[in-house]
Amino acid sequence: MGILDFLSKKGSAAPAPAGASETAPAPAEALKAEIAKLGFDASKITVAVDGSTVTLSGSAPTTADAEKIALAVGNTQGVAKVVNNIAAASAQAGSGFYTVKSGDSLWKIAEAVYGHGHGAKYQEIFEANKPLLKDPDHIYPGQVLRIPTASDGTAPQAAAAPPASSDDIVWKAPTT
Repeated sequence: MGILDFLSKKGSAAPAPAGASETAPAPAEALKAEIAKLGFDASKITVAVDGSTVTLSGSAPTTADAEKIALAVGNTQGVAKVVNNIAAASAQAGSGFYTVKSGDSLWKIAEAVYGHGHGAKYQEIFEANKPLLKDPDHIYPGQVLRIPTASDGTAPQAAAAPPASSDDIVWKAPTT
């Protein structure tokens, strides 16, 4: 499915499975436990850790589940890159991805990716990120979120402001 880049320093709000630090990911088994903790079937996922890169292989029921599993791992402490080789049994169009910046809210993100006047679509971003998000008001800088095509067909577009640097990836377009 692709390679996802994450900020290497996520801050204290990011999940920290056993053995993870700001600069080193948790061991493979701890990352599998993180996947299972969120309700995904980790028995079908193989996790390999090489430095700050985690490679995921196996299968998931849907493209959305495969993306959420990759985000569950990538948003943990110490992970800078996820190579997502999870095959989806029911393939769908991929989502776009957005890296949360300081001062962001789901409303602001919806305005940025769906266009001015579409802030109310924040609920669709929230739903697309369950169970990774439990509350729409609890997001943190450095967290990567799935940005789906809205239920009215509004496709996500590139955020108006470009990333501050190549280390500050803000928007990645949907994959097909």
